Amino acid sequence: MKHFISIKDLTVEEIYQLLKMAKMYREDDYKITKQIFVANLFFEPSTRTKTSFIVAERKLGLEDLEFATQTSSMKKGETLYDTVKTFEAVGADCLVIRHEHDEWSKSISKDLQIPIINAGSGKKDHPTQSLLDIDTIYQEFGSFKDLKVAIAGDVKHSRVARSNAQLLTKLGVKVYFTAAEDFKETEMGYPYITMDEAVEMCDVLMLLRIQHERHDEFSSSTINYLEDFGLTKEREKNMKEGAIILHPGPVNRGVEIDPDLVECKRSRISKQIENGVYTRMAVLTKQLLEWDIIKESQIRKSPSQITQTKKHKAN
Repeated sequence: MKHFISIKDLTVEEIYQLLKMAKMYREDDYKITKQIFVANLFFEPSTRTKTSFIVAERKLGLEDLEFATQTSSMKKGETLYDTVKTFEAVGADCLVIRHEHDEWSKSISKDLQIPIINAGSGKKDHPTQSLLDIDTIYQEFGSFKDLKVAIAGDVKHSRVARSNAQLLTKLGVKVYFTAAEDFKETEMGYPYITMDEAVEMCDVLMLLRIQHERHDEFSSSTINYLEDFGLTKEREKNMKEGAIILHPGPVNRGVEIDPDLVECKRSRISKQIENGVYTRMAVLTKQLLEWDIIKESQIRKSPSQITQTKKHKAN
């Protein structure tokens, strides 16, 4: 049994299984009939990820356990290890954790008897974000074959860039980076192109925000960022026919993207947020099944959905 920590741990078969399960949840209303408690432990600020996990849990019929660092015993010096062991002891069946440190999972994963889902680890991993991103891409194109994706922005400080590059590569997608010199990360080995090249040759343009909170010092690259490195209206006009815009959020309007393009016809930013609920439902289900906390027989269509299906067949 394993925790859901990194995209590196997933096989291609498992990725497609998760996409299939997300589609199932998107199209029909299913509930888990066993009482399950999920603790959402967020040690960094979050809107989209935290909220979508909570909605995912409630859609599945799970009971979410709230946690806030400012009112927890961590203010008294309690460690991450003792915090997660407390939640395990009180009866949590699964832990969803976001933490600022890259390797936080290593200190706790081997001693827990319940699954962990990584909701973001420092600058290293964000597996559920990359899963919802490829789900959005898959819905758009129906395949990953021959696709080209440019990941543009603060690559150096982005866990989204790392996880997405790894996942897309597994699926056979050609991945490019585009970034200001200060924001480049060369250790991953992906080719860099300019933003002008990216808009002309790629099917998907995945924008990243500048993560000021992870910078040690001010970067001069941010002064004229939109004009120099961002998606302007002029650049959007040069995008390929059928190409789409993604962004994990939060969006810095007028920095990495012109404000008028956030909700333009090419944008799938709202769709990403929507898909985040269903892909996280799939991840939660996968972990509960894999750890034998639930059985497949305990995943059932809701009574209202069964009634609607019968009416549809009768008509």
